[in-house]
Amino acid sequence: MSALLLARWNGLPLFWRVQIAGWGLFAIADLLAQRIAFHSFSVAFARTGLILTCLVAISTAMRSVYVTRRFASRVSIGGVALIALLSLLGALVVASVIVLVHEAVPWIVPPDRRGVEEFFVPFVHYFFALAGWSLAYFWLRAELAEQAQHRRTMRAQAEALRAELEQLRLQLDPHFLFNALNGVAEEIPEHPAAALDMLRNLTAYLRHSLDGINHTVVTVESEVTGLAAYLAVQKARFGDRLQTRMDVAPEARPRRIASFLLQPLVENAVKHGRREQGLDLRIDIRADGETLHVAVSNAGTLASTGAARRRPGIGVENVRRRLALHYPERHAFALGESGERPEEKRVVATLELKGEPCGS
Repeated sequence: MSALLLARWNGLPLFWRVQIAGWGLFAIADLLAQRIAFHSFSVAFARTGLILTCLVAISTAMRSVYVTRRFASRVSIGGVALIALLSLLGALVVASVIVLVHEAVPWIVPPDRRGVEEFFVPFVHYFFALAGWSLAYFWLRAELAEQAQHRRTMRAQAEALRAELEQLRLQLDPHFLFNALNGVAEEIPEHPAAALDMLRNLTAYLRHSLDGINHTVVTVESEVTGLAAYLAVQKARFGDRLQTRMDVAPEARPRRIASFLLQPLVENAVKHGRREQGLDLRIDIRADGETLHVAVSNAGTLASTGAARRRPGIGVENVRRRLALHYPERHAFALGESGERPEEKRVVATLELKGEPCGS
């Protein structure tokens, strides 16, 4: 029964829910005041029932005026004057009805207890009640309008964010496919078996990519799966010349991260890493409180080796932009070197990601 009543209550328009709740509280206060004034619950119930019926009817009629275009924006001075006029008229109606009912039903208020206050006191009292109702109505409507505008703005911003993230994401796929297919083409003449393995691993990677195309945020576990598929493509190409190690802390695996955020860093490490004695690539992901720490390192240096290295590639720029969108003012990205001797030099890309990524 209570569930049915609650469902019916929730099914009412917001105006009527507020109307019933607001005037219901007013009726309780008015009933107590009438009981104190007339020392009779029967008189108090009769007067409060009559007055409440008038106030609900009048306030509903006033609302039909307030929803017109005249009050579409903030209440002007003219609007305040109209509110005062309508409240006066409404109070006049209530006070007049009270006097007429007293004349028709003398037992409510005996004739010897009547006077000027029989009309004047209700007139003033219910003028302020209706004026307060009007101000509360406009305040609530302004609040709801502001919340609706805020929701529309947030939806628009979310759509714009998603569109830009999707554009950034789409930049990666052709970039990666070009490199991968170019690698397959290089291997076909001399190493057809390796080329076939590359195509199989590339298919696995693309399947993973398509599965997550509508998700701008994934778990670290899913992101690592994509990295493993990508590295399998490169392993088929380079064989033992590519040595990889991926350490992912157990507590970091369920954490959420922007999808395909790490793949450009790993791709850059494979593309630009030192290969004289084999390419050594390491990926380390761990969590510390609300912060996710990621390090991608490879053997080599940041020294320029040609025009392609003098300017940042599309991958790094893509990462920087996506960080700004997913982790505004909650991230740190650095690209540096470690190691003393030349043969120990390593390029290290580090990320610090604080909190949940936007767009999740």
